Amino acid sequence: MTTPNTTLRILVDADACPVKDEIYKVAWRHEVPVTLVSNAHLRIPDHPLIGKVVVGSGFDAADDWIAEASDAACVVITADILLAHRCIKAGATVISNAGKPFTANSIGAAVATRAIMADLRASPTANGIGGPAPFSKTDRSRFLQALDEAVVRLKRGR
Repeated sequence: MTTPNTTLRILVDADACPVKDEIYKVAWRHEVPVTLVSNAHLRIPDHPLIGKVVVGSGFDAADDWIAEASDAACVVITADILLAHRCIKAGATVISNAGKPFTANSIGAAVATRAIMADLRASPTANGIGGPAPFSKTDRSRFLQALDEAVVRLKRGR
């Protein structure tokens, strides 16, 4: 049996993450290590708190790595609802790229809505049903505040 990690850290589903700069700001302010997980090489700041893991190109390889590394001592940043669900089960604090927290109370509805929307988009009568709204300055601001609050809460022991 492995011992859970007690070091506060931030894990990022990084391939399409639009808030990396905001993550770095919070990490530097609070001196919290960040691991960016991706399927391809990413340029990251040369800083001892910022690291990266490049996983293989296999289906869900980045998600699998993040889910396995998740525990109650980490904040996971992802827009992937199914990954969020896996990380919540592991005890992690999970925040979307737009700053909306995924919680044990909200994740079931998010998974169900995702499935319904996927079915609607796949139907032959799905004219005009698209994906999420474009990322906005409000989303960026909400994310920065949510991440800062999550880190402070975890530093205080919840």
